[in-house]
Amino acid sequence: MPALWIAHVTVTDEDAYGRYAALAGPAIAAHGGHFIARGGRYVQLEGKDRPRNVVAKFPSVEAAEECYRSDAYQEALSHARDASERELLIVETSE
Repeated sequence: MPALWIAHVTVTDEDAYGRYAALAGPAIAAHGGHFIARGGRYVQLEGKDRPRNVVAKFPSVEAAEECYRSDAYQEALSHARDASERELLIVETSE
């Protein structure tokens, strides 16, 4: 089953986060992922408001998790850790 990688982000260092984004996109694509939402309009109904929301679709939960644990994504993530506050989850879709 396909899976969605959902991130809610507050960027605190634009330059460092830009380095993350430049590396994260290719790492996600290398694992069969593609973006279906990235920073567009949103309505916060519950929980902590994060101004950047990103959704990527992967072929499976396993592919999304493998991407997250990959060396390429971890290198990207090293730029985001001190440049943002984030929540990230993977959820299987019902498609």
